[in-house]
Amino acid sequence: MLLLVKLLIMTDYWTIVAGIYNTSLSLFFFTLMFLMFFIGVKGCRSNNKYGGVSSIICGVCFLLFGFYNSIFRFFPYPYNGFMIWWIGLIILINFIFTTIIKRDFKKLQQEMHTEGKIGDDIKRPSIIRRYILRMTREDPYRVEITMKMEVFRKSFHLTGLLILVAYYGLFLILPITQIVNNTVIVFINQVEPSYNLLWGPISDYPYSVDDFNAVIDITMFALVASLVFAIISDLIRVLWGPEYSFFNFLTKSMLRNKERNAAGPQIYIMTGFIFSYMLYMAGIIHISAFFAGILIACLSDATAALIGRNYGKHKVRVRSKETKSIEGFISGFVVAYIVGLFFVGPIYAIIGAVIFFITDYFPVFTADNILNPIFIPIGIQIFIAILGLPVGLF
Repeated sequence: MLLLVKLLIMTDYWTIVAGIYNTSLSLFFFTLMFLMFFIGVKGCRSNNKYGGVSSIICGVCFLLFGFYNSIFRFFPYPYNGFMIWWIGLIILINFIFTTIIKRDFKKLQQEMHTEGKIGDDIKRPSIIRRYILRMTREDPYRVEITMKMEVFRKSFHLTGLLILVAYYGLFLILPITQIVNNTVIVFINQVEPSYNLLWGPISDYPYSVDDFNAVIDITMFALVASLVFAIISDLIRVLWGPEYSFFNFLTKSMLRNKERNAAGPQIYIMTGFIFSYMLYMAGIIHISAFFAGILIACLSDATAALIGRNYGKHKVRVRSKETKSIEGFISGFVVAYIVGLFFVGPIYAIIGAVIFFITDYFPVFTADNILNPIFIPIGIQIFIAILGLPVGLF
């Protein structure tokens, strides 16, 4: 009887712990919502309506993420606990980086004042100091960036392929999420006493070996973890200054004027990914519509930008006042159709390509990086429901 009571107490304890972790994750999304609303208003007031409106849309998405996680949960315990620890770790890393930048920036100013040296004349410039000088000697925000930097920035669009490998695998390689789950099961069985102490009974671990539910949930875990890594640094960039951004330090990327007082494009596209995947988890859209949408958003946008910039001869002014090219539009449309053809078949591929063109040409104040991964899967799914044709090429 006493043993039964202890077991019930322990069960209630870990249920409470799981609830606390999940509530903390929801509160994190709500906090992001308020911050993005604040940044969005700040961007609009500073005459950056493009970035301001896009940031506010991200805030609306984070509000929905918080409510969805509160009701249904993005992923079960202990993965929501793992996510809270990951958030804490990323905040700690950014805090340490910011502290180092502040210290070195102050020392740099003192040396420049006392020794009268600037730039590369300062003795023994470290990587950190070179970064500080690059970010503070002149405005890091640009109207136009170099082709090399454009290619580097567009390479982040290849993250869509990583999600594909995480969910489906690659040729003979199992889905990365399945490998992760199986590895975690082996590991926690090897350290069972420690796991029981930190996370509760090992029997409560939610997945079995080769469990497909693990593939679904851990894919969402990877998406949210990627967003956490990028957005905390990006919030620091907007609120404190670009020199304090750890993400900016790692990527060595220059910034566009559209990112002044606004979130960066990596935040828009990750938010769009999570929103559409949330719809898939809720049973609203087909998984093929999801992958067709995000890969069209990734590959078509990158192709259109790079082809248009390198080979675009026939210029066209879109509604946002940007100058693009007919060659860029055509190449983006063709890639969108090819991607859609593979995942959802020839008819739905046309729908995806047309939506890509609409979101690339017509929006005035909203980034296509957030519109494409949301509206392309939804648009394809609407026509799947209306037409009822088979999904996929085969």
